[in-house]
Amino acid sequence: MTSASLDPAGTAGPFNLGAIGAGLVFADSLGRLAAALRADSPAGAAVVQAPPGTGKTTLVPPLVANLLSGGSPPEPGPAGGKVPRTVVTQPRRVAARAAARRLAALDGSRLRDRVGYTVRGERKAGAGTLIEFVTPGILLRRLLSDPGLEGTGAVILDEVHERGLETDLLLGMLAEVRLLRGDLTLVAMSATLDAPRFAALLGEHDGGAPVPVVDCPSALHTLTVDWAPSAMPRLDSRGVTRPFLDHVADTTAAAHLHALETDPGIDALVFLPGAREVSHVADRLRGRVKAEVLELHGQAGPAEQDRAVSGRDPGGPARIVVSTALAESSLTVPGVRLVIDAGLSRELRRDANRGMSGLVTVSCSRASAEQRAGRAARQGPGTVVRCYDQKAFGAAPAHRTPEIAAADLTGAALVLACWGSPGGSGLALPDAPPKAAMDDAVEVLRELGAVAPDGHATPLGKILARIPADPRLGRALLDGAAMVGPRTAAETVAVVSGDQRAPGADLPRLLASLRGGKDPAAGRWAEEARRMEAIARQEASGLETSGLETSGRAQSRPAAQTASAEAVGFVVALAFPDRVARRVPGPGPERYLLASGTRAGLPSGSPLSGHEWLAVAEVSRAGGRDAAGTGAVIRSAAPLTADTAEAAARNLLGETVEAGFSQGKVTARRERRLGAIVLSSTPVRPTAGEGRAAVARALEREGLGTIGWSTAADALRRRLALLHRELGAPWPDVSERALLSRLDEWLAPELEALAGGTPVNRIELADPLRRLLPWPEAARLGELAPEGLDVPSGSRVRIDYPDVGDDGGRPVVAVKLQECFGWAETPRLVDGTVPVLFHLLSPARRPLAVTDDLASFWSGPYAQVRAEMRGRYPKHPWPEDPWTAPATARTKARM
Repeated sequence: MTSASLDPAGTAGPFNLGAIGAGLVFADSLGRLAAALRADSPAGAAVVQAPPGTGKTTLVPPLVANLLSGGSPPEPGPAGGKVPRTVVTQPRRVAARAAARRLAALDGSRLRDRVGYTVRGERKAGAGTLIEFVTPGILLRRLLSDPGLEGTGAVILDEVHERGLETDLLLGMLAEVRLLRGDLTLVAMSATLDAPRFAALLGEHDGGAPVPVVDCPSALHTLTVDWAPSAMPRLDSRGVTRPFLDHVADTTAAAHLHALETDPGIDALVFLPGAREVSHVADRLRGRVKAEVLELHGQAGPAEQDRAVSGRDPGGPARIVVSTALAESSLTVPGVRLVIDAGLSRELRRDANRGMSGLVTVSCSRASAEQRAGRAARQGPGTVVRCYDQKAFGAAPAHRTPEIAAADLTGAALVLACWGSPGGSGLALPDAPPKAAMDDAVEVLRELGAVAPDGHATPLGKILARIPADPRLGRALLDGAAMVGPRTAAETVAVVSGDQRAPGADLPRLLASLRGGKDPAAGRWAEEARRMEAIARQEASGLETSGLETSGRAQSRPAAQTASAEAVGFVVALAFPDRVARRVPGPGPERYLLASGTRAGLPSGSPLSGHEWLAVAEVSRAGGRDAAGTGAVIRSAAPLTADTAEAAARNLLGETVEAGFSQGKVTARRERRLGAIVLSSTPVRPTAGEGRAAVARALEREGLGTIGWSTAADALRRRLALLHRELGAPWPDVSERALLSRLDEWLAPELEALAGGTPVNRIELADPLRRLLPWPEAARLGELAPEGLDVPSGSRVRIDYPDVGDDGGRPVVAVKLQECFGWAETPRLVDGTVPVLFHLLSPARRPLAVTDDLASFWSGPYAQVRAEMRGRYPKHPWPEDPWTAPATARTKARM
């Protein structure tokens, strides 16, 4: 790559960096970045570490474009002349549009000419565009269709520190592309101090040496931090509390009024976790403040978003921009000198146990809080007011959880399969995907027919990867188009993949609002629906040409004449068959059982209440009244009929005989199920195999106590346990776990009998246990661990062996003291290795002494026992000399 030299004015090539970078701190770092990119011949790569507000997003792309051009204006021709394009990723659409508009304005060119952007549903870039801002998803799909990125000379990945899933994938994939293309320049830009990690990552494919890191000092002015904690909690079981939102609004109004008294030009930026909270606080502020109140969130239309991130009109009123994390790091809101921070963030979380993924509200990381605060001090001294206390700030995590560690990985797994790195194998990613989450994602793709047994993408998988939606929604788009028509399928997929919240979880109601143009996001949704419809028609013809069939084409068409709401539900169920739900009968709050086995409740007052069947598009963890005690709440769903539920989720249909063993009896029922949902259940006679399996399951679940240990069986088991403990093999392990693992070896006939109807009280476990005795060693069982012990009185006393699980227990003989007179040597079992522990008893069989050394007892403690007991039991012998006294079980008179 040839490079342009910087002239004294700071300009290079077609972009005037001196004019563009006027007043921007990063202008001083341009020379070092240019040198770093030149030094890494034949292709350049670097990591830029610069805090927000330094101008890296504005200056790095034109510098790289100038280096690609060699300092000369591009010549006319295909793909923008001889100068390859510089592609810059921004994690959010509003940031991509704002960055492109700002650079074009500073360059003095018209947007779409030399600077443009492409985001989902909108493109303003032409053949001559030198710098194109895109979202990571756009670039991912380009890479899959054109792995060589022909016509692209450089890629700049901005905001890599946010650890978005798609940006992480791009880092690994582009590092591989650089091996194939020696002329591809790659720059990763981070606003945090984690830059060396990304430098090492990009260098893994270049001999292991990290790529250069170019840093830049902070551009912040003096920042005052104030704390204004609320007396009410920020969060409860249902999310952000209304009193806390009111506190944020009141704090904003007071702080902005105070700021305007000192400087009428101050604008404010308020950070809240989601669109609902933004709208609540904005509504509460309107009419109370002398300022224009603007909302900035994902559900706002492009015009509203652009208006919020643009500067104040000359002579216009002060502004308060109430925003989600959109304004946190990837764009600058001009004029802001006051920030109000709720300290909350909405992050992806995956609940593997319930098979759910969704956004949850948590305390934002300390790094996020610092970036939010920095927005107030970019253009002059500023103030941040944190609506929580310093203790909560200190307890917050240092950094945001990487999306790859918490998100549903189905889409990512499909991208990796199409790229040729199933599961991320061989790809240098910042963090490896969690194995359990990736395995679940790959299994979903297999069910969709998107990946082959070797993990690589099938032809259908490659088609699904081209659809800008979750692979399950992509498959539903194709299947649903054949069943309910391309338009309905497209509208449903567009609304489910969007970020609008369904009122009362009623998805058809939201769709009706969008169709009628009543929702603020109607325009964007309509455009997305048109795109999806075009994709459905185009890919349908491609499927026919290639001979591929969707699952919807391979079946009858029960949904073709269904009502509109049920057609929506049918498409949702095609995408998420495991979320088909049926109402659980019973008193109390209404609950639904999903085919996956999860139970969830509807929001209070939902219009969907009373429907027997639902197709659930979104379900998330929650507590409180809405969850109906289930721990999960349905956020978006559409009604179904039983027929459409079975048609959409037919792969989950199955018929089994469920046999059970309880109260000593085997019973069975034939069940027809849709996943975890029982459709019908009929009593049947179990087969012998089903009965055996039922008994085995009951024993594994409840233990062998289900059958019961008789006295003889328990005694034999204890003897065997002692021998196994002391001698090991071949004496068998008779612990509960060991016995359950060998049921067929020792209990098979009894299992057969129970399965055939024999009452459990007729099963004796002593004889089955003897089947485990080792031969010929079993002949010594009575010698090594006898049932009883002969004592000097002539009695034979039972030996109590320790519990099976007692690793240090001793065999015990409980016997009257008088029966042991003259016994000097304590007997030992198991070939003399285990001494018997004696419990010497009174004539009333109460314990007098415990010893395993009889000789020591007679010589010492016996005298004290004799002194205390002979008056209490005068009819029994208490000789002074126990060594010579005859052992007896009788009284003195009977002796």
